Amino acid sequence: MINYPIEQIRADFPILGETVRNKPLVYLDNAASCQKPQAVIDSIVHTYSREYANIHRGVHTLSVKATDRFETAREKVRGFVNAASTKEIIFVRGATEAINLVAQSYGKSQLKAGDEIVISAMEHHANIVPWQMLCQQIGTVLKVAPMNRKGELIFEEFEQLLGENTKLVAIAHMSNALGTINPVERIVAAAHAKNIPVLLDGAQAIPHMPVDVRALDCDFYVFSGHKLYGPSGTGVLYGKQALLEAMPPYQGGGDMIRMVTFEKTQYAGLPQKFEAGTPAIAEIIGLGAAIDYVTAVGMDTIAAYEAELLDYATEQAEQIKGMNLIGQAAEKGGILSFTLDRIHPHDIGTMLDSLGIAVRAGHHCAMPVMDFYGVPATARASFAMYNTRQEIDVLMQGIKSLIEVFG
Repeated sequence: MINYPIEQIRADFPILGETVRNKPLVYLDNAASCQKPQAVIDSIVHTYSREYANIHRGVHTLSVKATDRFETAREKVRGFVNAASTKEIIFVRGATEAINLVAQSYGKSQLKAGDEIVISAMEHHANIVPWQMLCQQIGTVLKVAPMNRKGELIFEEFEQLLGENTKLVAIAHMSNALGTINPVERIVAAAHAKNIPVLLDGAQAIPHMPVDVRALDCDFYVFSGHKLYGPSGTGVLYGKQALLEAMPPYQGGGDMIRMVTFEKTQYAGLPQKFEAGTPAIAEIIGLGAAIDYVTAVGMDTIAAYEAELLDYATEQAEQIKGMNLIGQAAEKGGILSFTLDRIHPHDIGTMLDSLGIAVRAGHHCAMPVMDFYGVPATARASFAMYNTRQEIDVLMQGIKSLIEVFG
């Protein structure tokens, strides 16, 4: 076991001291959203109580301070993912908006009828529906790379889909429904060998492992702040500068312009070109605080600790008769999706809640994954930097109790 300051970390997350139905909270719904450390909460309170004003266009002191802290957060994001420039960091509401931005701006301007977009069979709806919408709008074609029963991308079949008509690959770095970590370096290399740009959906990966967009060489990388222990309503689109400069604006309004007349508008440069209107100022500053927090612990350290948690949970689960694990990829992050014989996942979620245990039950915005496994839904326990082996023990004991009750 690695040396990991778990008690100190847990003390930094006030909600973990709460009770649910008179039981200590065991929060295992981190793939849906992570809880927030006090440092992030304090950052938001400080901004609203001491330094809030609208940004970029003000010359008064509060506006200058707020602008400085907002742009400092952008630099923190740049450093966190190792982008070449802050011009490559676009703030959005979340990974979903980031993908929609690429689909509507890059897709509409660079793709045409008959061009193909390749995704995988394990995608979240946010990396399916925007491309389907683009197909309906301009006649592009969506191709789906298959996976095996373990939940792993069948790489050879993915490669075979990359043809002369393939103009974009959009694929999850880590699956939210299965935990599968895709071989993104190989994916990018295979696509780039045929001059095909790659978007990586990093919403699940970003809180669990170091991400270096220049080492990955991906063309776009998207993630949400709320899964990185930051505020909801925040997200990031990383894009290579040359691609972003060639893309038209996604939305029009204030702050994304250089000059406006009734005859024409000149757009601002990067990154403002894609940031129309007043952003989530305090929340983006809070995202910067979240990045400070996880960086202080160390992403490599977090990854190693969570790997131990997943190994422990998997070992325990495999000993429970009637518990079926869905998704057992060799490369996997801290997600345990499962079904129980004769017990609907929604009943699992409800019954575990009565024990103070928060898991997600449903299709996890990945209906095609459920269809692939022939199940209506799964229960999903997902782990974060603040979870413990003791909490996994509570989960497994709760599952055993459910099986006895429904026996």
